[in-house]
Amino acid sequence: MTRPRLGVTLLIAMAVWLSSPSPTLACSTCYGQADGPMIDAAQVGTLLLLGVVLAVQVAFAAFFLYLRRQAARHGQSTSEAAGPGQPGEWRSA
Repeated sequence: MTRPRLGVTLLIAMAVWLSSPSPTLACSTCYGQADGPMIDAAQVGTLLLLGVVLAVQVAFAAFFLYLRRQAARHGQSTSEAAGPGQPGEWRSA
């Protein structure tokens, strides 16, 4: 067999092997045991991962609120130091 033909043959063999059903790849739900310990562990894992995602989103929101407060505080301090004129107005030196 030549190289391209061997590659195509291996690719087809891999596709057939992966698409064939196998009882070792099935979970306990497929066999009708929907209340086993494996299902309970999967549910707890899902809730734990949702908790992590929620905590990261709350941290991002808190960080952006912190930045907004710092920007407002910085804007007040620079407008007080600007002197006469409008607070956001450019002045020539």
